[in-house]
Amino acid sequence: MIKKNMILSLLTTIFILLNCLISPVYSIELDEATRTVVFDSSSKTITLTPEQVKRGKRLFNNSCAQCHNGGITKTNPNIGLELESLSLAVPARDNVMNLIDYMKDPKSYDGQNSIAELHPSIKSAEIFPKMRNLTDEDLLSMAGYILLQPRVAQEKWGGGKIYY
Repeated sequence: MIKKNMILSLLTTIFILLNCLISPVYSIELDEATRTVVFDSSSKTITLTPEQVKRGKRLFNNSCAQCHNGGITKTNPNIGLELESLSLAVPARDNVMNLIDYMKDPKSYDGQNSIAELHPSIKSAEIFPKMRNLTDEDLLSMAGYILLQPRVAQEKWGGGKIYY
């Protein structure tokens, strides 16, 4: 009995040590093609660094996910953050520069009216404190994160309540 308990203890100890020595991988590393997104209206592209992607995710989750979790728009379920909805906006918001412009001074989907009092933005940072300290680099990281999500989450991104 004692011998059996010692063997069990030894095996448990070995198992724990191996788990400590072998660091698990919690996420996949995004390749360069996945991290390449459209930069501006002329279809110029930019490749985000892994750090920009991580930063964009963190900032998006902190500043935007309350209303846009999973790429949906809780206040208007017909318009999400998937590329199709972004490309149909005026101006098209399917590139980094136009998303940054939107995060600075949001306009209605048809581009006619400012909605800065309703939507968090740099322009309305006094109303939406989470936007106060965001830099242009932060906005670039967030925009890049939004644009690469359709490649990572595929149909789930902007897919609505069937996924989230």
